[in-house]
Amino acid sequence: MLFNKEKRIKYLGFNDLWFIVIGIILLSFVTDYLFASNSFARLPFLQAVINWGISVIFSTSNWIVMRLILIGLRKRYPNLKDDAKRIAFLFLAIVSTVLIIDFAGSKILQFLIGESYNHPSRSKLVLPVILISIMTMAIYEAIYYYVRLKKSIREEEQAKQAIVQAQLDALRNQAQPHFFFNSLNTLRDIIDQNPKEDAKEFVDRLADIYRFILDSGNVNLIALREELKFARAYIHVQKERFGENLKLDWNVPAGVMDQLIVPMSLQLLLENAIKHNVISKARPLAIHVHEEDGHLVVTNQIQLKSTKLPSTKLGLRNIRKRYALIADNPVRIQKEDNKFVVALPLLKAKDQKKSYAGTDY
Repeated sequence: MLFNKEKRIKYLGFNDLWFIVIGIILLSFVTDYLFASNSFARLPFLQAVINWGISVIFSTSNWIVMRLILIGLRKRYPNLKDDAKRIAFLFLAIVSTVLIIDFAGSKILQFLIGESYNHPSRSKLVLPVILISIMTMAIYEAIYYYVRLKKSIREEEQAKQAIVQAQLDALRNQAQPHFFFNSLNTLRDIIDQNPKEDAKEFVDRLADIYRFILDSGNVNLIALREELKFARAYIHVQKERFGENLKLDWNVPAGVMDQLIVPMSLQLLLENAIKHNVISKARPLAIHVHEEDGHLVVTNQIQLKSTKLPSTKLGLRNIRKRYALIADNPVRIQKEDNKFVVALPLLKAKDQKKSYAGTDY
């Protein structure tokens, strides 16, 4: 364990090799100062080195034994909920280790040196060693707790990301059937009102659009230029049906083309406007798409149909939920002066929520 870096990091939270070396040296000098009243200041050099060497042996023995106990307790009680129990056992182990090593060491030295190593004041000086040992192990515990806390936060964040990703996937997968549902309604109208050739042309255009949906179907954000390309293709298909009765005004500057938007959000707004409003030669529908204050704004006049088509009611709700999961910038929806206005936030990478930033886009 002492020379295995991976295991040291696993059970201690960091590579403690240099901490051991520096710590034992410092602890040995402190021990020498406490028990021998600073040998180097009052004894001949050789004798001072011997005294200090004894302190090194005691310090090393204490450190290694307590470290082994620490690792053993972490193996036995690895969970955060067991911290209190583990720390209590560690405290008892520290006190016991210092007392046992001090007693055993003094007996060994007495046998080797031939004189008592237990001078009268020694028992009073064991307490500072216990306190120093507790502080040393407290450093281990603080680092270990910090590392586990970071890991716990990271795992919790990853779990949140997974939940958000699952919600986005569900909403994105709802948007595609919604588009397919409305496309079939449009195809039905074309078949009823136009020659077969127009229907064939519509199906061909629809195939091109679905190819785009398949290519971008696994992302949660897309560049505005790609969404506009898709929306223009969709409008081209709709013009097969409505001709000049459907008017689109595109006013989006080139400077915002690289900003991000929820896929199919613009197309869904255009689709809703076409689906719910009258479009005829007498009452053409004008839709304006422009950029304003970091938003893509879609505006159309309200001229609702007297007969409503079946609706899945997923359009606006889907867009709002997807934006709410990804960023704090809400979708703005309002009616003003007989106009319906929806503002979609144009996002940058920094605008994304932390719980979403790690997901694929």
